[in-house]
Amino acid sequence: MPKKIMAVGEIREGQLRRVSFETIAAAKAAAEGGEVVGVLIGKEAGVLAEEMIQYGADRVRTAEDEKLGHYTSDGFASAMIAAVEQEQPDGIFFGHTALGKDLAPKIAAQLDAGLVSDVTALEVRSGEVVFTRPIYAGKAFQKVTVPEGLLLAAIRPNNIEPCPRDRTRSGNISPLSFPVKDIRVVIEEVVRKSAGSVDLSEAKVIVAGGRGVKSAEGFRPLQELADVLGGAVGASRGACDAGYCDYSLQIGQTGKVVTPDLYIACGISGAIQHLAGMSNSKVIVAVNKDPDAEIFKVADYGIVGDLFEVVPMLTEELKKVKAVSP
Repeated sequence: MPKKIMAVGEIREGQLRRVSFETIAAAKAAAEGGEVVGVLIGKEAGVLAEEMIQYGADRVRTAEDEKLGHYTSDGFASAMIAAVEQEQPDGIFFGHTALGKDLAPKIAAQLDAGLVSDVTALEVRSGEVVFTRPIYAGKAFQKVTVPEGLLLAAIRPNNIEPCPRDRTRSGNISPLSFPVKDIRVVIEEVVRKSAGSVDLSEAKVIVAGGRGVKSAEGFRPLQELADVLGGAVGASRGACDAGYCDYSLQIGQTGKVVTPDLYIACGISGAIQHLAGMSNSKVIVAVNKDPDAEIFKVADYGIVGDLFEVVPMLTEELKKVKAVSP
């Protein structure tokens, strides 16, 4: 019997985040020809809903209100519960993001359902969805199924390829009917500390620094390299603890988990806590003066040298390549 899966989109600064499209692709794979219903919450939901259809959703339910301009647990949860009551889906897919990590468990608890978090892949076997998720700080992978009840899952960004955008696709966009009330927290302003225009959790290229950068100024060449590559700058907890950068850049077990196409680790020793946040990157390049650093054990390419010499040289060479590229 065809399934109906809801895919929850995310809006940031007036645009849909890439993870929204990855969640739709995961929902389509799980639905096996069934219906994928997008859910979009926020004051720009009505304007952006069509984009979800172009990326594979069959139709979209929107919750559009000024009170939903910023994420609040109460407001978004009430919208999600209304969506579930009106749609009666077989499953709900979220992004495994800051928003999803807060909202998905709340919805699972209210619906008395299980939740498979941090999903990196999925497949359907004999009509049953089998999820893959990392465990033990990424040292092993677990296959998980939900034998009965509502299927809730949170998809790790940058692991499931979105469907190609088809601007000719069309589908129904309809508002959810529910009262926006009982919101106990009101967000007046959001002040972002992270530098750069690329979202760290969705970046295809990340240049990360550790204690080896020695100071806040030491992150400047890393930012220059990231700018050339169109990527984002990240950091180890050691660099954050030392005050070299803000904790919003932290990658690791107690920070962000990232899966970029290219991860360049500069002056990072390779502690297990850091590896837990980036070891699933597709290509890892390590730059470190210590040839015995743990980071080289997971790196695809290693450069033994001073990052303050290597990184500027790499930046200049990449600029030359870009200058002659068509």
